[in-house]
Amino acid sequence: MKGKNKPTSVDIAHLAGVSQPTVSRALRDSPLVSLETRQRVQKIARELNYKVDVNARNLRSQRTNTLALLLFEESSSANSAFINPFFLSMLGSITRATADQGYDLLISFQQLSNDWSAEYEDANKADGIIFLGYGDYTSYIKRISKLDEAGAHFVTWGPVIEDQPGLFVGCDNEQGGFLAADHLLKLGHTNIGFLGNKSKDDPELRERFAGYRRAHEKHKVDVKASLHFHADFSEQGGYKAAHKLIESGTEFTAIACASDLIAIGAIKALREHGLKVPYDKAIVGFDNIPTAAHLAPALTTIEQDTFEAGRALVDSVIRSINGEEVESVLLPTRLIDRDSCGFKLKS
Repeated sequence: MKGKNKPTSVDIAHLAGVSQPTVSRALRDSPLVSLETRQRVQKIARELNYKVDVNARNLRSQRTNTLALLLFEESSSANSAFINPFFLSMLGSITRATADQGYDLLISFQQLSNDWSAEYEDANKADGIIFLGYGDYTSYIKRISKLDEAGAHFVTWGPVIEDQPGLFVGCDNEQGGFLAADHLLKLGHTNIGFLGNKSKDDPELRERFAGYRRAHEKHKVDVKASLHFHADFSEQGGYKAAHKLIESGTEFTAIACASDLIAIGAIKALREHGLKVPYDKAIVGFDNIPTAAHLAPALTTIEQDTFEAGRALVDSVIRSINGEEVESVLLPTRLIDRDSCGFKLKS
């Protein structure tokens, strides 16, 4: 078949001993890659007669002064579309930061079957793209690798991982997970449940679990696998996981949840079992969505600063559009102590 043995950027990466994203940047002569590496990669590309897809790199010189904000729908059903409220809380900051820099904002949903670059940047709809949410991380990375290779201008709110393709803005999830568990451990809880996803397809929640483990190590408290239950990023996920934790019969006095939505679902499950928060069980969430402060009891949680996040996303993608050096941004997290943890346990 014609083109069957056409060399790819992955082939070049293997021969050069670097990552595929590094190859993409080196071929664009990016200053983020050392001169020595750029020359090595470009030499191998010439030897292989490698050519980048011209259509994919059809980056135009005219500006629209518009950014595209593409939201991820948590549900695949058009009749039950759900946007994570954490992303909604970021919209105001993104809109303001976009306006402050003289840009308009085009808001839509991610259509995973489409070529994002062709749909927005190459079609002159927007100069760059901001992605909020991504679903399955492994599948998402494969898609944005193509965007990165094409030289598209985009940024994603998500995990900041060394040597990943593209540009990311995210919070320090590991530190946030640590702060949540450390707070509970300082209150005297030694049997702390964890509700969340620890798979490679959800690195943000996995990092929060890593922080949970580090806090236990700091306090010299064993991490019990029997206290960990999978929960997807939803109230229903937290509700189901909390039911399983309670019905397992494993002793616990507190729960660290990988998101506020999971925590809200867990509180509902606890109430159905006649358990009151914080008198019977303490609970901590993660995200500090607006609803968290208005629950009864108000939810202790880990805050991701949506104001700074929005501004960092806009600043990063515009700097990329302008050809400036830009790197992924890791934002700090902080504990918001409210009522759902109660008081220190009596020793």
